[in-house]
Amino acid sequence: MTPSLRDQTGPGAAFGDRPILVTGAAGFIGYHVARRYLEAGRRVVGVDNLNAYYDPALKQARLAALGEYDGFIFRKTDVADAAGMATIFEAHEPRLVVHLAAQAGVRHSLHAPHDYIRANIAGFLNILEGCRHHGVRHLVYASSSSVYGAVTAEPFSEHVPADHPVSLYGASKRANELMAHSYSHLFDLPATGLRFFTVYGPWGRPDMALFLFTKAILAGEPIRVFGEGRMRRSFTYIDDIVEGVLRIGDHPAVADPAWNGHSPDPATAPAPWRVYNIGNNASVGLEEMIDTLEDVLGKTAIREYEPMQPGDVRATAADVADLETAVGYRPSTSVGEGIARFVAWYRAYYGV
Repeated sequence: MTPSLRDQTGPGAAFGDRPILVTGAAGFIGYHVARRYLEAGRRVVGVDNLNAYYDPALKQARLAALGEYDGFIFRKTDVADAAGMATIFEAHEPRLVVHLAAQAGVRHSLHAPHDYIRANIAGFLNILEGCRHHGVRHLVYASSSSVYGAVTAEPFSEHVPADHPVSLYGASKRANELMAHSYSHLFDLPATGLRFFTVYGPWGRPDMALFLFTKAILAGEPIRVFGEGRMRRSFTYIDDIVEGVLRIGDHPAVADPAWNGHSPDPATAPAPWRVYNIGNNASVGLEEMIDTLEDVLGKTAIREYEPMQPGDVRATAADVADLETAVGYRPSTSVGEGIARFVAWYRAYYGV
């Protein structure tokens, strides 16, 4: 694919002819975000370390698809490599950075906690330093609904403190928000954190429930249904997520002139810093999701019920009113439609 580069209109155009830096470009969300920018005629520098947390072949396939665009440059680098990231910032001088690289997974953090400190804390520091020293005009970075942790008031609001994460993964994402705030305050760096809620869709992660369930059901194998099936999630289709990311990318965070240190708003700041929920505002039960998947596949799941796992939460529900006010974001893809699209991709990709 060789779309012409258009610098005057479309997502990312406000940052001129400088390339957009997308970390985690071989990952699920990173791939889709990079592709949308490329389709709009932007140049993209994609960074990924291609680690083996899940099948690297899937990551390589995503990269191959991105490589069909003339505007795509790939740099195999670990964001935790300070010297490597400094070189990338120096070479490409991006004005917009979309930081999506991270060690993901709540359950993995129980067994490999050091992975999260290295990738999510040290790696994020390298991103902040690159932005600080190279004139970045907006940093958009991935946070997570996991920051809410023990919060049970639904729907989850950015204006409620999120200081009780129940997993190291959630704690690392909350730490990212606080680190970004300090850089926004000290160096006037516009930084926007997006708290993702259970993203799914084509090219998705093999460790996520929909992917695992689809694989098992088609193979006639049982699926593990945690929380005795009573869990609920704000399942959010990837295209809806990407639309929100691109829209917020064009709207750098600004200081809140009404912010009051005596009654601080956790979502805003007197610095150019902001956090938003990004997800489906309709929470769907896990059993309902499985029922829908069965209908799409035309096969019945063998359900094996198990208790809640350490680090999991019973329910997530996204309040996205702030993001809708800011950029007109509203997810539009139903779970039924989204699952059907995922299954169609899965069957085509794996030849099932």
